[in-house]
Amino acid sequence: MDRSELKKLVEETVRKYTESLYVPVGVSNRHIHVRREDLDVLYGKGYELTKLKDLKQPGEYAANETLEVRTKKGSFKKVRILGPIRGATQVELSLTDSFVLGVEIPIRESGKIKDSAGVTLVGPKGEVTIPVGTIAAYRHIHMPEDVAKAHNFKNGDIVSVEKEGPRGLIFKDVMLRVSPKYALEMHLDVDEANAGNIKNGDLLKIVRT
Repeated sequence: MDRSELKKLVEETVRKYTESLYVPVGVSNRHIHVRREDLDVLYGKGYELTKLKDLKQPGEYAANETLEVRTKKGSFKKVRILGPIRGATQVELSLTDSFVLGVEIPIRESGKIKDSAGVTLVGPKGEVTIPVGTIAAYRHIHMPEDVAKAHNFKNGDIVSVEKEGPRGLIFKDVMLRVSPKYALEMHLDVDEANAGNIKNGDLLKIVRT
């Protein structure tokens, strides 16, 4: 290989590296989004969630409040509520969690709870049985609009994401959710993260499909 060919190869390698988009990971443990009507039953009329800590997505936070998620087969205690209050109550579990509870849960985008599984939620003031609303989250990336434009992505695009290094793997079928309100972050559940030895804040590379 002569000098000009070597220079071209180096430039191409640098170009590919600088054009790559790496996204930080947020590992999502089981959690609950709750509507006003259900919170009134579970914690008392007019009760307001209290903030434990802010999450990376603007306006979202982990609340101090927790609930028991119960089925006939099993339960998880102290499952954290994420705020703010939502229009519908939704429980997000890993598939391993669903085996423990003995329920079959669909893999869905957040908010798409039609024909999903039901569970009972138990709080300090009462309990609520939701007929639907229990899902495993469809793996996705929150992406700011300016980042999406810079890399020629749009809302709803499906990409693959590579975890490099030890236990490297590629996550396929990852949906981009684009909004000017979002911070750049990929959400994986605990099962997915453990498969690749992935921790909060690790950087994964988006691969175009």
